Amino acid sequence: MPQYFGQLHTAEPAWSILGAVEAIQKDDRHILLKCGIPYLKISILAPNLIRVRMTPSGEFLPRRSWAVAQADEEWSKVPFEVRETAETIEITTEKLSIVISRNPCRIQCFDSAGQPFAEDADMGMGWRTGAIAGWKRIETDEHFYGFGEPTGLLDQRSKVRTNWTTDAIDFGILTDSMYQSIPFFIALRPGLGYGLFFNTTFWSRFDVGAQQPGIWRMETQGSELDYYIIYGPEPAKILQTYTQLTGRMPLPPRWSLGYHQCRWSYQSQDIVQKVAREFRQRQIPCDVIHLDIDYMNGYRVFTWSPKRFANPKELIQNLKENGFKIATIVEPGVKYDPEADYKVFDEGLKNDFFVRKTNGQLFHGYVWPDKAVFPDYMRPEVQDWWGGLLNSLTDIGIAGIWNDMNEPTLDDRPFGDPGRKIDFPLDAAQGPAEEKTNHAETHNVYGLMMAQASYEAVVKSRPTERTFFLTRSGFAGIQRWSAVWTGDNQSLWEHLEMSIPMLCNLGLSGIAFVGTDIGGFAGNATPELFTRWMQLGMLYPFMRGHSALTTAQHEPWAFGDRVEKICREYIELRYRLLPYIYTFFWEAATTGAPILRPLLYHFPNDPQTFSLADQVMLGSSLLAAPIYRPGVQYRAVYLPEGQWYDWWSGEAFTGPTHILAHAPLEQMPLYVRAGSIIPMIPVMQYVDERPIDQMRLRIWKGTGEFTLYEDDGHTFEYKTGVFCTTTYRVNSQEQRTIVEIEARKGEFSPANREIIVELVGVGEQSFIDNGTAHQLEFSS
Repeated sequence: MPQYFGQLHTAEPAWSILGAVEAIQKDDRHILLKCGIPYLKISILAPNLIRVRMTPSGEFLPRRSWAVAQADEEWSKVPFEVRETAETIEITTEKLSIVISRNPCRIQCFDSAGQPFAEDADMGMGWRTGAIAGWKRIETDEHFYGFGEPTGLLDQRSKVRTNWTTDAIDFGILTDSMYQSIPFFIALRPGLGYGLFFNTTFWSRFDVGAQQPGIWRMETQGSELDYYIIYGPEPAKILQTYTQLTGRMPLPPRWSLGYHQCRWSYQSQDIVQKVAREFRQRQIPCDVIHLDIDYMNGYRVFTWSPKRFANPKELIQNLKENGFKIATIVEPGVKYDPEADYKVFDEGLKNDFFVRKTNGQLFHGYVWPDKAVFPDYMRPEVQDWWGGLLNSLTDIGIAGIWNDMNEPTLDDRPFGDPGRKIDFPLDAAQGPAEEKTNHAETHNVYGLMMAQASYEAVVKSRPTERTFFLTRSGFAGIQRWSAVWTGDNQSLWEHLEMSIPMLCNLGLSGIAFVGTDIGGFAGNATPELFTRWMQLGMLYPFMRGHSALTTAQHEPWAFGDRVEKICREYIELRYRLLPYIYTFFWEAATTGAPILRPLLYHFPNDPQTFSLADQVMLGSSLLAAPIYRPGVQYRAVYLPEGQWYDWWSGEAFTGPTHILAHAPLEQMPLYVRAGSIIPMIPVMQYVDERPIDQMRLRIWKGTGEFTLYEDDGHTFEYKTGVFCTTTYRVNSQEQRTIVEIEARKGEFSPANREIIVELVGVGEQSFIDNGTAHQLEFSS
């Protein structure tokens, strides 16, 4: 707790505030307002999207090659009207209006019903030495979400969130800067929602009413205020536009949706093979084994230990025959090794690919290989070089690239010695010659550019096969290049609970393929904690168990027979649900929708959901209420409006209501919406172990529909239309339920299979699915 008594007051420089509008210029996309020397530009990019830029100098910055937002000119022109009065300038689109007061220059937004949002506070916009900021009002009953991976609970009102990628080791509920820097949030209140993307890669911060209740502030150390306002009103529309602005994820390989197993470290190929055998002998489904840093030779990136991993190609082939893929960790720190004939260092030094200090010396820090130097991923030639190095992994069959320590993380002395975390010098030059800048501008995108370089290079070298990518650090738009996990969590009940809002806020930040280390990375999970975490982890889009050096083993069988049985059942449920889950990956890839969703996503006008941080939805149908405290076998569950069914017992509930759910160790409370249609397949030990010859449609009485997405799961042919969709509908009227199955659409043709249509609690019918339409009737 900070100690304030006895401290002296600090005088901060005063803010210069944007003054009156003196002149206005208009074209078919922009409105430029001259306020003396400062300029304010409003760009109309879509009916629900505007860009606001303010420069104190009167000169706007050029677009950077590493910019993550789609360029203004790439948006289709949209009609808008401008109406001027003596006091205001009003810009109106199909979805919203922006009212600009002339003196002083202030911005207000309104929806079509006249409700205000994103309204400038009295300070409006201002600047002082080393900073530029904007202030806006917090409306009554407004709540704030997103911000990347904030710790704590779901709603970020009254919090301060700093955007500066940081190795947040030992993070807790009060941690501010995290591994991901995503300067985007969604503000929501009943009937209205908007998103705001703060378009700056410099250090920035949101103060969401912490310093001034009723006022939120954005501040950056850049020289220009640049932000986008996205009108909803619902979260789904906000995210659709935001991911159109910053990009959407590609479809990952379907096997990456299976269970992943990792440890720091499986120290030899013999141990890796033993772990793989255990999974198959114990009949616990698993698709991927991750290799942490100890597979390398002296922690030199792009090398293999000649003793412990003497024949990696043979290891990968043996595992492939048993249905396993291998993902390897890759880190940016290159060992400073001038006398060792270390190709990576020698090539990087020869071509001047490493970051240097202003005096021309190589910058170095300490990571796993001790003294290390770091590539400048801002330069295209360095990206190409780094991508080429990845061929040494992918050419022998590595199926996943795990980028770590890329905040970037480094110490001022060798790891293991008492030291402190350091950044690159903020004045260190980075970027191509034509747009040279410094690390103050590029720090937040270092991990993003490493991920982009990895993705683009591997797709180029392996164009017919999807690869799995994972990163610890990133910036807005990271969803285009990689999945994300929340970094080095701990084996604590608090971290199990916190994973729900952290992953939901990542989803509300445009990043759908997300997960947390199941069981906790640091420390030792108890059997009960591991069980409850595996139950929740079944819902994570990225499902990986991981544990740290010196901790006890955290494989599913390490906690005894009872825990192993529960883990097996929940991993099996995950595999049975893969057609349902993969369909929501398709939705994420096409619309930007999250896969793991807070209840407010589907119920944005229900204030009960706004602060609900301990329940979650997988897709649109399944609602889970995990157990996140020891010894708990009952918990309160909120069911929003509509009819709901207990997944396990079939008991029906009418919402909105609170219920008391029974949750013995073997059971996580799980509910499904009336009218839901959930496709399920038989259990496999790994994805694509065999062709899907049977699919069960579990349907709950009500009215609803579901469109199943399918493709081959491993190539990029879906991008050229080689996929198919099948739409299912259910309609229940009194004692009669009709299930309609439309004819399959699309160029992909799965093998003929048996479809079992189960109307839960009533009965089932079956037919052979050859892609034609069917209609079934149930009576109850």
